[in-house]
Order: sequence, then structure tokens, then C-alpha cells
Amino acid sequence: MGANSSSISELPENEYLKKLSGAEPISENDPFWNQLLSFSFTAPTNSADLKLLEEATISVCKSLVEKNPRTGNLGSLIKVFLSRTKELKISAECQNHLFIWQAHNALFIICCLLKVFISRMSEEELQLHFTYEEKTPGSYGTECEDLIEELLCCLIQLIVEVPLLDITYSISLEAVTTLIVFLSCQLFHKEILRESIIHKYLMHGRCLPYTSRLVKTLLYNFIRQERSPPPGTHVFQQQTDGGGLLYGIASGVATGLWTVFTLGGVGSKATPQLEQCSPLANQSLLLLLVLANLTDAPDTPNPYRQAIMSFKNTQDSTAFSSSNPHAFQINFNSLYTALCEQQKSDQATLLLYMLLHQNGNVRTYVLARTDIENLVLPILEILYHVEERNSHHVYMALIILLILTEDDGFNRSIHEVILKNITWYAERVLTEISLGSLLILVVIRTIQYNMTRTRDKYLHTNCLAALANMSAQFRSLHQYAAQRIISYTCRHLRRYVYVLDKLYFPPSHCSTLQHCFSSLSDNGEELLSLTCSHILRAYASSLFSLLSRKHNKVLEQATQSLRGSLSSNDSPLPDYAQDLNVIEEVIRMMLEIINSCLTNSLHHNPNLVYALLYKRDLFEQFRTHPSFQDIMQNIDLVISFFSSRLEQAGAELSVERVLEIIKQGAVALPKDRLRKFPELKFKYVEEEQPEEFFIPYVWSLVYNSAVALYWNPRDIQLFTMDSG
Repeated sequence: MGANSSSISELPENEYLKKLSGAEPISENDPFWNQLLSFSFTAPTNSADLKLLEEATISVCKSLVEKNPRTGNLGSLIKVFLSRTKELKISAECQNHLFIWQAHNALFIICCLLKVFISRMSEEELQLHFTYEEKTPGSYGTECEDLIEELLCCLIQLIVEVPLLDITYSISLEAVTTLIVFLSCQLFHKEILRESIIHKYLMHGRCLPYTSRLVKTLLYNFIRQERSPPPGTHVFQQQTDGGGLLYGIASGVATGLWTVFTLGGVGSKATPQLEQCSPLANQSLLLLLVLANLTDAPDTPNPYRQAIMSFKNTQDSTAFSSSNPHAFQINFNSLYTALCEQQKSDQATLLLYMLLHQNGNVRTYVLARTDIENLVLPILEILYHVEERNSHHVYMALIILLILTEDDGFNRSIHEVILKNITWYAERVLTEISLGSLLILVVIRTIQYNMTRTRDKYLHTNCLAALANMSAQFRSLHQYAAQRIISYTCRHLRRYVYVLDKLYFPPSHCSTLQHCFSSLSDNGEELLSLTCSHILRAYASSLFSLLSRKHNKVLEQATQSLRGSLSSNDSPLPDYAQDLNVIEEVIRMMLEIINSCLTNSLHHNPNLVYALLYKRDLFEQFRTHPSFQDIMQNIDLVISFFSSRLEQAGAELSVERVLEIIKQGAVALPKDRLRKFPELKFKYVEEEQPEEFFIPYVWSLVYNSAVALYWNPRDIQLFTMDSG
């Protein structure tokens, strides 16, 4: 950092900033503003320099907060910016750099000041600072109460009306950033803001008519992924080594103030990752997510959410509903392509979730695509690398799959898409596999990871729901996918027996039991070789019946009894009862998934029947279990039917011959012998008060991902630092 650090730290002592935050009122017509705004810079992007800039800004703000009630200099600065933007659209069309340049610089200063103001005062206090004018201390202007609204409206107009060119890129980005900063008061409250002054301005009055245009522009910014212009075309590039600026009229002005901001002067060079992405696209998406998740006003729903819920494809010629004034059209093909390409980021996955869940037009379009693998594969890759992703990103990816699997057409089509060489799947070389089989493999892997690591019931429930939705349309399952379905079920069947064993026969009791057996008759040595698991399996049916009748009570009494009999030196009894309930739930659902496939598409899935027969001994142990007895009927029938045909065919059959017998048997098996169950269908429904989840999540994304924005982590109240 070196000299850069010291340069930034000297900003509070600069004469121009001291005058801005000083005791002397500055008229909006004062030549001082031309001096203040004539600087050339590249905004800092690395966190260390952003932190230094923040700290330097704080001292200026403290002075401004103290003096502004008497000077009204904040209002004057904002009015100067507003005057500079009046000709902005024409300036862009005429390539007039001066207006754009000074307007950007004014907005950058406003944004820096606002960020500190908002983090350190209430909205009411902030609003008050916008009303102060150059008058006696504490007096108010007659028309200044709407200066916030005028600034907000100006920022929105700038975003939606000024064409995106190389010379306007930075001011467009700054306008989006400033709107995020305006809304950042949520970061400094633990509770969700339901009545906010800034929210009110954005949802009513002069800003409201721009709702659909703002949402549309932000979406197109995301779609286009425009990269930051190269330095050679940047409006803020210096042209001489001596600090001279773009225009002779500003030559030599303020060079002492802003040398720290000359190109390359602030912080280290942006990382390759930042250089490769589009700052405007990223910032626009974050603002869109923030706006869409604002809470409804008492008298009106969130208009930005309404716009997201109702926009249509440009090829859709149907009339707009009169009930929604915020509807608009956008190119769905371009949107789909951008969503497919950007799924590595949390915010793009969250946008996809919102569109699939809330916009029926988008959902219908996505489900009709013939290249659905371009969208599904990135989602599967998120789930596959679950240990590298934050839990919220994994939830969103999983819920997207659940929403997609609600559609039978999707469930059929994914088995028709054949993929080659999935390089990121490391457990097995997959040279050729259907998208449907790959989806099954990844979801089962996610469940397994969750059950062994995070043990999140919400996660495994939704994974199982997605598999259940697909099960009736399983087609030509890859042998590895079929094997994983059966082996995962068997794993939990074994685990179930193991937990029962531990629950009813802890080690201390086993040793006592074995000692009693060995002291019996001449058969003591044989009895000694018995383990509790042997005993459990021998009396499995009666034990299962007992659990069925008084499951919770038995577990509670057994736990109390065992704990009471343990000596004080023994370790505490693990909570196996809770494990048992979860395992039983997973087993039940997996058996229903297998049953659904066998009932609806047995003849399409010989590999699943093969895997089932391979593990038939374990399944047969559970045919009389009261919790699974009904669902085991069809599975047991299939096992018996095909086992009989294999026995008739002789011993030492090859894999190919076994599969041939299974295919022949699938045709011969009378369908009416399989008991019909209600179709497995699960639908995603947002929980009550979804804002309690989504608003902290969105702001954690802003905190972690926004370009050139830094907040002191000690000031954040909305979420803990590890929740993002």
C-alpha cells in the first residue's frame, strides 16, 4: 500500500474537502464546485483501499454533519449534481464529456457521503439533512423536503434514459451504486424494515411511474454483461503526466486534492476476476434483488416485485392485464442465455429462483426449451460442490430443481438428453449418461452429504421431494444411477438396524448380557458368540410391531431406563431416538420412490430391477416392518417374481443374461398385480414471512459481492458475518 495509503489518509486535511464540510455556506452557483468536481480517477476496488477511503470519508462526514444544519452544503452539492444531469442524455449523444465527467464526480462524492451518513444516523435524521439550506441554524426551506425524492428520481432517470456508452458506463454504475447505498439502512437494523422513508419514496410519487423501465433496464444490464470500457476510452483518463485534466478550462484545478484518484493511483490493480466480469451487470442485479425484496407498503404491494412477476416475452403478442400497470416485455431468449451462463454466482441463482417461482411466463418458457441441459447442468454443479458453497446458494439451487420437477414434461425430457463426459463428476467416469440419471446421482450425493455433515432436515426433505416428483417418469436409468438409488436405501436400512441395536442394547448392557449367557449351561459358549444385532434380527418383526404401536413412548421409556441404569462414570447416551425418526423418514421416502418407478415404468428400468435383486436379502428383512409394510408389497412382489425367473434360468448367469431375463419378465409381469398408490407429487411453497430469509440473504450478497462498496463489519446488524 505505501504511498497510496498515506495519500488516502491525507484526504481529510485537503482544503477543498475541508471547505465543503466547513462552517462557510457554499452557494450552488459558486465556482468552488467546478474546482471540486474537476478530478480524474479510477475508483478503488480492493477491500483494503475501500476501507481506507471509508475511514477518510468518516472524518469529513463528522464535520459535515455538525456544520450542515447551518451551511446546507450537502443540499447545495446535490443541487449541483442535479443541474449537471439535466443535459446528460444530450451530452452522451453528442459525446460531450464535460457534463458527464463532472456529474459523475459529483455523484461519487454524494455516494461516499451518503454511505457514512446512513450507517451512522436514522432515516429521519438523514431526511433532515436534506432540508437544511443556507439560512439561520435549524431553519428549513419551503421546497427542500423533496430533495431526497428529486435525487432518487434523477438517479432512476439516469439509469433508464441515458444510453449506455463507453463515456456513460461509469456514471450509470455510480447511479446504480448510489441507489443501493440509499437502501442500505436495512444493514444497520436487526429487524426487517417494513416502513422506511426511502422505500416510501421509491414506491410512491415521482419514482413510481419508472418502475417497469427501471426493472427492465436492470435486467438488460444483467443480460448484456457489458464490461467496463478499456482505459483508452475512459472519460476519466488523464492525458498528461503533470496532472492536467481533460479540458483546458479545468487545467491545474484541484490536482492537489485528487492526485490520489488518478488512474492507477488508488490501491492495487483489480484482480483478473474483477477485470473479467461486468461491474454494471453485477451491481444492477444486486439492486434488482434488493428492490424485489422490499416489503410491501401498508397500502400497496411492492411495485418492483409486481413488475418481476408479470413481464412477458417480446414475442408474446397478448394484451397486458389492466390490473398490473408495471408489466413490460423483454427478450426471453437473451435472458435465458444469461441465466445459463451466470449460475456460478449466488445472485444469478437467486434471480433464477425468483423468476421461476413468481413469473409464470418465464417458467413456461424455460420448461419449453429444448436445451434445458444448459440451465440444469450449472445448477447440478452447484449441488455437486456443496461443500464449497454457502448453504443459501445450495438451498436456492435445490429449490429450483424442485420447481422444475413439478412439471411432468420436464421429468420426461431430461431422460432423453444424453450427455457426454461430465468432467466435474469425480466419483465415476461418466462417458455417456442421461441428464435425468445425472440429476439423480447429484441429488442423492447431496442428501448423503447432508445426512453425514450438516444434518439439515430442510435440505434432505427437498432433495427427496425432487426425486419423488421425478420417480414416475424414470426412464432408462443409467446402471450407476440405479445402483445409487438402491445402495443409498440399503445404507439407511442398515443404519436403522444399527441405531435400534445401539438404542436397546448399549455396550454396557451387552457385556452383562454376554456374561449371563456364558454362565448358563453347556451351551454357554455358543450363546456367547451371539451379538445383540443377531438377537435384534431374530425378533425383528415383534420389535417393529412394538415400535409401530408405541414408537415415541417406547423410545422415551427405553432411553430413561437405560440412562437410569448407567453408572455415573459412563458417557451420556446419544440421542439415537432422533436419529431413528430421521432415518425412518428417509427410508420411507426412498421406498416410495422405488415403488413409484416400479409401478409406473418398470419395463423402462431394467437396471433398477437388477440393482434391487442384487440387494434383495436386505429388503426382505423389512417386508413385515409395520412402518414400511404397505409400500414393501410391490417391491417384495417384484423381487419374488424376478428371483423366480432367474432361478428357472439356472446358475452363474452373466450380467447381460440377467438383464435380458429382467426385460422379458417386465413384459410378462401382469400390471394389475402391482398395487396402485397415489402419485408422488410435491410442490414448493414459500414459508410464511419469506422476507425473514430473503432480505438478510440479499443484503449479505450485496455486502460480499458489490463492486467498490465497503461497510465496516462491526456496524452490520442484519446478519452475522458467517451468514453470507
